[in-house]
Amino acid sequence: MEPPDLLHRPRHLPRPRALDQARPHLPGSANGKYDSLKYKSGGIVTQLKGDRLVAAKINGKYWMYWGEIIVRLATSPDLIHWTAVEDAAGNPIEVLTKRPGHFDSGFPEVGPPPVLTDAGIVVLYNGKNDPDHGDPALGANAYAAGEAIFDAHDPAHLIARAEAPALKPERPYEKTGQYVAGTTFAEGLVRFRNRWFLYYGCADSAVGVVTAP
Repeated sequence: MEPPDLLHRPRHLPRPRALDQARPHLPGSANGKYDSLKYKSGGIVTQLKGDRLVAAKINGKYWMYWGEIIVRLATSPDLIHWTAVEDAAGNPIEVLTKRPGHFDSGFPEVGPPPVLTDAGIVVLYNGKNDPDHGDPALGANAYAAGEAIFDAHDPAHLIARAEAPALKPERPYEKTGQYVAGTTFAEGLVRFRNRWFLYYGCADSAVGVVTAP
């Protein structure tokens, strides 16, 4: 049931009594199966209804792209209990990995909630540029935002992935601050008055916004 406002909401987060108990989002974490994986970032697939992004069901399930270093998938029947999508060997499948020579050569990491469209699932994600094997046009260890599109009926099937970043550190406030290597870290996506607003972190010191039709 949808809460009446943003002040009165049911909580489904655990009490962090122990590390294993603090990570119940994916089955298997409590017994250590996924404890070695990096998954502080997650984006639940949404769809646009009017000017609102709401969680979307695909094949009767909610879907979430999650993780850093490697981006993986999980599904849920209720947006609370999540199950990692695994291969035949019981390992979580990998849908985005690092690419030498690109802005995401260090690793990819999930950004704002992906959006289900007629063309597919648009995933905005963040990539770290490897200092030795990365994009020479970016600074070493810089973070930039990229785009990928997955099949609207099969969220594990990658259709296309942009070669260059959609947003990269260029302005002074994106390259000076707590993270001097440069950061344009995409985090929040909003549809407002027929325009998209993408909020992003700038060098770990400020928040910026860019817009698109």
